[in-house]
Amino acid sequence: MVAKRVIPCLDVENGRVVKGISFRDLRDAGDPVELGRRYAEEGADELVFLDISATLEGRRTMVEVVRRVASELDIPFTVGGGIRTLEDAEALLRNGADKVSVNTMAVERPDLVRSIARRYGDQCVVVAIDAKREAQGEGVAYRVYTHSGTRPTRYTAEEWARRAEELGAGELLVTSIDMDGRQAGYDVELLRRISDSVGIPVIASGGAGSLEDFYRAIVDGGADAVLAASVFHFGRFSVRQVKEYLASRGLEVRL
Repeated sequence: MVAKRVIPCLDVENGRVVKGISFRDLRDAGDPVELGRRYAEEGADELVFLDISATLEGRRTMVEVVRRVASELDIPFTVGGGIRTLEDAEALLRNGADKVSVNTMAVERPDLVRSIARRYGDQCVVVAIDAKREAQGEGVAYRVYTHSGTRPTRYTAEEWARRAEELGAGELLVTSIDMDGRQAGYDVELLRRISDSVGIPVIASGGAGSLEDFYRAIVDGGADAVLAASVFHFGRFSVRQVKEYLASRGLEVRL
């Protein structure tokens, strides 16, 4: 069995880690370098850094901050936000990123995903999917949103997940906009729909509030990794606590 991964996420704005609810009402959560160092020491399997305002502000990712965080890490490091070109991805990979995460530009310029995958390999490309639940007849659909959750697209989550895999994504970072920051549990149905639609790893994001939530994302949602921010930043749980809990429930993790 492949070990399940526990991944803290640094949502960064103006050089500081921030966290809100459903991508809104952001509050300061600390210095990205200090938090990155702490999570690596706690046993995080990987770290994700998302420059959450880069796309909305029409600028590139903060390379200098990325370099400073990367200098403190000895674990895989994924960076996203503001990646518009192959050259943007190359700059991040040269400055310490092991993988790049593409969200809005993956939808608007699908060839960007293909180009990065061809140049650096599928393992370097994470396609981030932000999805929101909506009524569809008597059922429920999940609509993909871009631009930090502000613009709906024509894709359902399952459709876009399959397309991203075809383009060369090595894994998918799936965030429930509805559950983000609420600490009420991951959207397990969203995760299951996507994990059943693709053959690449799925990272669950958006909603962790209890140790059980992490377990359910993996067992019920089919996630290969669980990502969280608030519960780690504000001290509800440590990475070590989450991994020990998952191990106690019979899941393979790296302790």
